[in-house]
Amino acid sequence: MSKFSAVILCMSVLTPTVASYADDAPAPPPPPEGVWTGKGQAGYLSSQGNTDAKSANAALDMALTDGLWKHELHLGGLYGENTGIVSAERFDAKWQSDYSITQDLFAFGGLRYSHDLFSGFDYQETATTGVGYKFLDTDSIKLSAQVGAGYRRELPELLIKNSVGEVVQRIKQPEESGAIATAGIDYSQALSSTTTVTDKLLVETGSQNTLLTNALALSVKMTTKLALSLGYGLQDNTNPPAGLKKVDTIETVNLVYSF
Repeated sequence: MSKFSAVILCMSVLTPTVASYADDAPAPPPPPEGVWTGKGQAGYLSSQGNTDAKSANAALDMALTDGLWKHELHLGGLYGENTGIVSAERFDAKWQSDYSITQDLFAFGGLRYSHDLFSGFDYQETATTGVGYKFLDTDSIKLSAQVGAGYRRELPELLIKNSVGEVVQRIKQPEESGAIATAGIDYSQALSSTTTVTDKLLVETGSQNTLLTNALALSVKMTTKLALSLGYGLQDNTNPPAGLKKVDTIETVNLVYSF
């Protein structure tokens, strides 16, 4: 059993049976108009002995509702070392603005930037626009989907490693750019008064590469402001530079502060 699986098992034992509490989840208060709300989260892991490793990740998510407009900002970072060798270093940022056309239908415009030293792409940046629809929007369950089109630029690079796996040279390839189609799904459910599951899926597909990202998280409140979150993230580039894997995954255990 992996360490991540063991943590999930422990949480499932310590957390009351979520199904029996689903109907008791209190209705969350509506977001205040004109005020930024959100959450910040961070996690750190260090081990010494036969293997010396450490990793850290952090993220900030904020939202602002102003009349028919909703603005969302995401910032995230990841860093990892294994036996003194940097094995992960990533920064990503995303902005999206939604405009309500009807109660359930909305138009959106978004910007996304990612800088990842080990994905085979020095950077990937996109600008997209389209429409979305809220299929479920209750106190306990929210489900929306969106589709659109846009433009992407990305810079592939070849990573040259030495015998111990350390990157010693980065060879930039010609920049790629072009039109893309995009689709996304945003889901959250309050399983109990303290437990919430969320999942966010994003797909961007173009002629050179298709990028798929998915972020799944289970959050358990410890106080009104603090929570413990288990997360599983996946990033899949279908056409990375030669010698690099298509799929990167990350498992996290984070403290979350809501504001």
